[in-house]
Amino acid sequence: MNERKIAFITCVNDPELYAEATAFIRALDVPDGCEAELVPVEGAAGMAQGYNAGMRRTDAKYKVYLHQDVLILHRRFLHDLLALFRSRPDIGLVGMIGAKTLPPGGVWWESSDLYGKVYESHTGRLELLSFGGAGEESRAEAAPQRIRTEKVAVADGFLLATQADLPWREDLFPGWHFYDASQCMEFRKKGLKVAVPCQREPWCLHDCGPVRTGYAFAEARERFCRTYMGA
Repeated sequence: MNERKIAFITCVNDPELYAEATAFIRALDVPDGCEAELVPVEGAAGMAQGYNAGMRRTDAKYKVYLHQDVLILHRRFLHDLLALFRSRPDIGLVGMIGAKTLPPGGVWWESSDLYGKVYESHTGRLELLSFGGAGEESRAEAAPQRIRTEKVAVADGFLLATQADLPWREDLFPGWHFYDASQCMEFRKKGLKVAVPCQREPWCLHDCGPVRTGYAFAEARERFCRTYMGA
């Protein structure tokens, strides 16, 4: 794989949202000698299926899987991500917010031990969601350039970055739920860590709008618990 390339893989069904997301990606500071590649996937049947399709379309070693409604605010995102991955081969997957312990029901945000930061709008209003962060740096694992990380059980899927390729479990999660938690568990099964960087200010904005769960979510949650938690 090309170690000088970072691919941004996104499932797209709203060209206007994606255009805004890519404008922020193009505004990122790209390290010398490196290349940022956009890999939009249209017509995906589910998130895991779309991400697998995007993975096959690029030779980039480093991949950032992000939703079309995510804006990367941190201009030196690529510098910090590459520095973190290159210094920590034991970390396979990085997210922006997640849970250090997974509750029995399998829903990461119901954990009492959360970490990370993001601007997001799941309540219908854009606001800061912050758990840990700069005040928690002494507990986090050291990385170069003062980047620190916290090991987590699972990270939220609005943005997940990897330095190794593992198939997304579209066989188990063909829709739009629990694909992210599943991928975190798959990396951990391979002996690779899942981590969230310490962010003095959130690196991302996720304008997701009000979150609605229903039968598809409940079905995926049950499948996740049976597969990974023995429930």
